[in-house]
Amino acid sequence: MLSPYKTRTAAAFAALLSVLPTTVFADELNGANTAWILTSTALVLFMTIPGLSLFYGGLVRSKNVLSVLMQCFAITCLASIIWFVVGYSLAFGDGGSANAFIGGLDNIFLAKVLEDSMSGDIPESVFAMFQMTFAVITPALIVGAFAERMRFSAMLLFSGLWLVVVYSPITHWVWGGGWLAEMGLLDFAGGTVVHITAGAAALVAALVLGNRKGFPTQAMPPHNLTMTVTGAGMLWVGWFGFNAGSALAANGDAGMAMLVTHISAAAGSLAWMTMEWVRYGKPSVLGIVTGMVAGLGTITPASGFVGPGGALVIGFSAGIVCYFATQAIKQRFKIDDSLDVFPVHGVGGILGTFYAGIFASDALGVFSGQGYNEGMDMGSQVYVQLVGIGATFVYTCVVTYLLLKIVDRVLGLRIDGENETKGLDLAEHNERGYDL
Repeated sequence: MLSPYKTRTAAAFAALLSVLPTTVFADELNGANTAWILTSTALVLFMTIPGLSLFYGGLVRSKNVLSVLMQCFAITCLASIIWFVVGYSLAFGDGGSANAFIGGLDNIFLAKVLEDSMSGDIPESVFAMFQMTFAVITPALIVGAFAERMRFSAMLLFSGLWLVVVYSPITHWVWGGGWLAEMGLLDFAGGTVVHITAGAAALVAALVLGNRKGFPTQAMPPHNLTMTVTGAGMLWVGWFGFNAGSALAANGDAGMAMLVTHISAAAGSLAWMTMEWVRYGKPSVLGIVTGMVAGLGTITPASGFVGPGGALVIGFSAGIVCYFATQAIKQRFKIDDSLDVFPVHGVGGILGTFYAGIFASDALGVFSGQGYNEGMDMGSQVYVQLVGIGATFVYTCVVTYLLLKIVDRVLGLRIDGENETKGLDLAEHNERGYDL
C-alpha cells in the first residue's frame, strides 16, 4: 500500500500528464492541421475563381472578357470532375511496377477515400481536395497563352486531356513518390508541377495557334486594369494557401513558407516596377502586378526550403529576369503568348526550382535555408534540380504539341478570322461582357 506522500506524488504526476500535449500518431486526426488545410484549400480555389479569372479578364480586350471568365470557370468544373474520376489516382495512386512514372487506377472515382481515410494526420478527403485545387489552377493558367483566339470546345478537350496525360504524371513524379521524388527534387508547392508545366504548355500553344490578328503591329492594351489589380490582390492572398498550405500542417514550415512568399512577392513587384520606371520614365500598374505574380511563382518551389534572405534575392531576381523574358518573347521572337504565361510562370518556375537547390543550404549566413536532405550537398542538389527542370519542360512540350495537333484534327483549334474580329464573347457565347 502506498504511503500518503507517494499517493500525493502520483496524483500530482497524473494531473501534470493530463495537461501536457498528447502525441498524435500518423493515423490519428490532428484538428489544427486539418483546419489549416481546409482553409488553404479554399484559398487556392479562390486563386482561380475569382482571382485568376479577374486578373486575366482585365488583361484582354473588352470583346473577349466573358470568354476568359468562362474558360476559367469551365476549367474549374471540368478539372474537378477529372481529378475525382481518374486524376487523383494517376497522381497519388499505387502504380505497381510503373510506380516511378505514373500512379495506378486503384483509386479511380476516389474509391478508397472514405470518411475515416487518413493521409498522414489529416483526412484523405481533405488532402485530395487540396490537391484538386492545384489541378484546377494549372490548366487555367495556360488560358492566358491562347486568349482571344481558341475555340471554347477545343479549349475544353485540350484542357481535359492535358490534365490526364501531362499534369497527373508529373505530379506523380514529384509528389506521388515517383522518380523525381526518389532523386530528392526540391519542389515544395509546384515549381515543376504547376509553373513549368503551365509555362511550357503555354509557349507551345502560342506557337501552334499562331499570333492574334494584328500582332505585333496593332496595340492590344488591357481593357480594364482595375479588374486586373483586383484579381492580382486575390492571387496574392490566395497564394498563402498555395505555398504555406503545402506544408500540410499548421507548423513552422507553413509559417516560414508564408513569410518568404510575401517577401518574394513584394520584391518581385518592386523590381519589375523599377525596371519599367528606368526604361520608360514612369512605373506602370500592369508592371507592378505582373512583378508580383513573377515573385510568387518563382518562390513557389523554394518556399518550404529557404529563409527570408533567400526569398528577397529570389523575388528581386524574378522581377528582373521575368521582365526581360517578357520583352524577349514578344518583341524579339514575336511570339504572341497573349498574357505572358511562359515568361512569368514558366521562366519563374525554372528560376525558382533552380534557386531552391542553392538557397536551401544552411551555410549561406543570412541567406540560408533549412538545409539539404541527408547525403546531399549544393552540387548534387543543383544537379537534381536541373534534371527535374529539364524532364518536366521537355515532356510537357512534346505531349502538349501532340495533344494540340490531335484536338486540331478533331475540332479545329482556332476560330476563323471574322469571329476573331467580332470577339469570342459574341462568337462563342452569344453574350457581351458590357452592354451599356
